[in-house]
Amino acid sequence: MFAESASVLSALGLKSDIVSAIRNPDWSLIDYDLAWLSQANNSVITLNDPSYPAQLKEIADPPPLLFVRGNAELLSLPQIAIVGSRNPSSVGLEIAFNFAKTLSHCGFVITSGLALGIDAASHQGALKVNGYTIAVAGTGLDRVYPSRHKELATQIVNTGAMISEFPPGTTAKANHFPRRNRIISGLCQGLLVVEAAKQSGSLITARMALEQNREVFAIPGSIYNPLARGCNALIREGAKLVETTQDILEELNQYNQQDDNFIPIAMQSTLDLEQQTLLNLIPFSPTSIDTLVENANASVEVISSMLLILELQGYLEATAGGHYARIK
Repeated sequence: MFAESASVLSALGLKSDIVSAIRNPDWSLIDYDLAWLSQANNSVITLNDPSYPAQLKEIADPPPLLFVRGNAELLSLPQIAIVGSRNPSSVGLEIAFNFAKTLSHCGFVITSGLALGIDAASHQGALKVNGYTIAVAGTGLDRVYPSRHKELATQIVNTGAMISEFPPGTTAKANHFPRRNRIISGLCQGLLVVEAAKQSGSLITARMALEQNREVFAIPGSIYNPLARGCNALIREGAKLVETTQDILEELNQYNQQDDNFIPIAMQSTLDLEQQTLLNLIPFSPTSIDTLVENANASVEVISSMLLILELQGYLEATAGGHYARIK
C-alpha cells in the first residue's frame, strides 16, 4: 500500500491527509510502535482480527486498531461500563465502588475510563473482589493519564486490561476523550451513570450508548444536588432508574437470587435510638438546624452533638449556610 499512487488511494475514499500519511509515513513513529509491541503484555488488535470484540464492531465508527496492555481476551467478555463525575460526592464514590464490586462478582467485566472520581472508584471496586476491569485510555498506552493513577493502571494491567485506539506516544488532548467515550459505551452491554452534572462528558457517553442501542442506567438523586441533574435528565429521557444492582441484572435478564438483598448504600445501623430518630427526620435535601431543633423537640446543643456524630459516621453532609443533608 505504501507504494500505491495517490490516485489509487484517493479512489478508495481516503482523505488527502490520510493519503499523504500513507505515502510518506514517519518511520520513526512506526519503529517506536514496534518497540512498544515487542514488550511483554502489549499487543494490537485489528478490525479484521477474529479477537476484535464483536460488541465494538457493531458501532458506526469502530476503531480500526486497538492497542492493548494486559489480557486482550477480556474484551470479548460481557461488560458493564460505569461512568460519572470527576468530582463526585462521597456517596457517589461509595455507590460506584459497591456497584462495581457486586456486578464484578456477578461475572461482568467493569469498564471505565481511568479518570478521577467515579471511573477510578469503579475500577477499584472490581479489583477489590479480584474481578476483571478494563480501562479505556485517551492517550497512548505508554503513559497514564491522569498521572496520579499510575499505580491503579498497574493493578488493572496485572489482572485486566488497558486499551486505546491511540498509538504509543500519543499525549492527552481534549478531543481524544469523546472518542474514547464511544469505545467505553461500544464495548458494554449496559452503561451505568452514577453522578453527572447537566453538561458533562458522562452524559455524552450515555447518549452515545443510547445511539449504539446499549442499555443505559442512572442513579437518581436529590433535585438540590447539581451532580444528580445529569442522571435525573437521563431518566426523563428513558434511562432506567437504578437503586440496586438487581435493577441492572433484571434488565439484562441476568437476575441473581443470591444478590437479592444487596443495596449498595445501605449499612447496618450502629446508631442509638435518639440518633436514629434524628436521622429519620433529616431529608436528602439541605435542612437547617433550627428546623431540626423544632421537629425533634430538643435543644440546639443536643442536636448539634448528634449531627456531628451522624456526619462523622457518613450519614450526613454539611452544606452551605449551616444546613445538613442526609446522604444515606
